[in-house]
Amino acid sequence: MRAEVISVGTELLMGQIVDTDAAFIAKRLSQVGIDLYFRQTVGDNEGRMLESIALAASRSDIVILTGGLGPTQDDMTKQVLARHLGLPLLTDEASKSGLEAWFSGRGQSMTPNNLRQAEFPEGAIILKNDWGTAPGCVVRAGGKHFIVLPGPPRELEPMMDERVMPYLAALSGETIATKMLKVFGIGESALEDRIEDLISAQQRVTLATYAGFGEVTLRLAVKLRAGEDPEPHFASVEPEIRRRLGESLYAVGDDNMPQTVAKILISSRKSLSLAESCTGGMIAAELVAVPGVSEAFLEGAVTYSNEAKMKTLGVSPQTLQQFGAVSPECALEMAEGMKLRTGSDYALSVTGIAGPGGGSAEKPVGLVYIAVAGPNGAKAERFLFGARRDRGFIRRMAMLNALDLLRRELI
Repeated sequence: MRAEVISVGTELLMGQIVDTDAAFIAKRLSQVGIDLYFRQTVGDNEGRMLESIALAASRSDIVILTGGLGPTQDDMTKQVLARHLGLPLLTDEASKSGLEAWFSGRGQSMTPNNLRQAEFPEGAIILKNDWGTAPGCVVRAGGKHFIVLPGPPRELEPMMDERVMPYLAALSGETIATKMLKVFGIGESALEDRIEDLISAQQRVTLATYAGFGEVTLRLAVKLRAGEDPEPHFASVEPEIRRRLGESLYAVGDDNMPQTVAKILISSRKSLSLAESCTGGMIAAELVAVPGVSEAFLEGAVTYSNEAKMKTLGVSPQTLQQFGAVSPECALEMAEGMKLRTGSDYALSVTGIAGPGGGSAEKPVGLVYIAVAGPNGAKAERFLFGARRDRGFIRRMAMLNALDLLRRELI
């Protein structure tokens, strides 16, 4: 089956709001084997909305409309859909009662225009909204399925998962299983080159690469009958992919680099401390966002100045004078000093030039040294992230590469 998403809202066209709904829906559709070939965005204009719905209905089996379910006059999605289908709008008494209870429970008076949210095209299947005031609906007409969902992601996402997905799964009878392999330290073109023969020979399991910030995701996908186990299909290609990628494959699934490293630390019962200069606490911030990391992460220090490096970490004045703060020698002393001070199993340090100023011919903007000290000693590595990159890019790349260096030490 083929689906199409129509995102309704002038604010989307003007760039005032980023359309995350369509991306969320696209991911869910793939899980039940429904193809998404087209997406549209249309403003709050009745004529253009009618054109968008007619176009979608002419080429797709399922039309999903998001947004425009509020109480005001520019919220007209259900009204325009009813006009397209030639159906009257009827008040759903259960939805009306739900609206009244919602306002009453908050000590508020419900204005008459809120009743628009309880009106639906005749024959609609109501999708109860437990997360807001605007229910969605499904209308079946002319062999097509029209699904109407609220715009706010906090309402759309659970409604899609709990109300719409069972409906779509019953329609499709198929599912698409995916497995995401996260790769760091190999560019997209280099990754594709390593597995080009596997991509060319793909049959039941398809392979696709997606470049992200500093990493590449390799997606394995297979279309199955509902209830069929995907693992035997993945097993036909995954072991060879793993062999070719080696340590560059850092995670399977949705975990990012900070989550992966935090989980390795926790599961291995190893502790970590951080000494950050140019990253300014970014590594610590990413790690503490992971639940349970308090079992492994002891503390972090932002030692931005030379004085702080000496006072807090014990970096030698002679090291700073002879080699400078941005040097492998300084990075090593930062990591070793932090490990000694905290008693952690591992310590990670970062020092570099994030720009836009401060660089030289010998030490350009984008030069970063990262060191890790552990049970088997300490080592430092040099990275060049590009003098023309902005400060945020350099700092984030330093953060990711620091965590990757630590990950490789831990595995």
